[in-house]
Amino acid sequence: MATEAAQDPVRPMRADARRNYDRLLAEARSAFTEHGTDASLEDIARRAGVGIGTLYRHFPNRFALMGAVFQGELDALLARSRELLDADQPCAALIDWLRAVIDHAGTYRGLARALMGAAQDKASALARCRVPMREAGSALLARAQRAGSVRDDVDIADLLQLTNAIALAVEATPDDPDLADRLLGLTFTGLRPAQD
Repeated sequence: MATEAAQDPVRPMRADARRNYDRLLAEARSAFTEHGTDASLEDIARRAGVGIGTLYRHFPNRFALMGAVFQGELDALLARSRELLDADQPCAALIDWLRAVIDHAGTYRGLARALMGAAQDKASALARCRVPMREAGSALLARAQRAGSVRDDVDIADLLQLTNAIALAVEATPDDPDLADRLLGLTFTGLRPAQD
């Protein structure tokens, strides 16, 4: 089932459909922040003042709704990666960006778990959000590898999975504000090229 927004990318939505879409996004963002990504879709639709059928017309499944909600944050992460491409220290730039990814995942309880699950379903809307993230991370990683700061056999897909695992650990341990930085530090110790 295609979303109304995706059916014809050239034709704009009707005004009432756009209002429903915007209300659904606002309520989903609020529900995901408050209750995590497993928040009830029926409750989101009710809070937006529409029926569940309207929600599914716009977003055929939970991952499609999550992808739409997170698009703004995704855009910010992509913009940050472009800024960091000019940083003086390529490895520090990569770590800075991965820390931003962890912070983003921490905004919505369950997002890191959902992203890890979406990696297995290449057709999901949430998995499609991962493509530009991988491209952005790959550019930063390649720069750090060219600088000799990161081993050549490190792959961005593995690094993003590690980052999601760190986000999961941080979510499970909210009383340890330094955990993400410690785990990133340990990760990058293992990514350094072997010294002769």
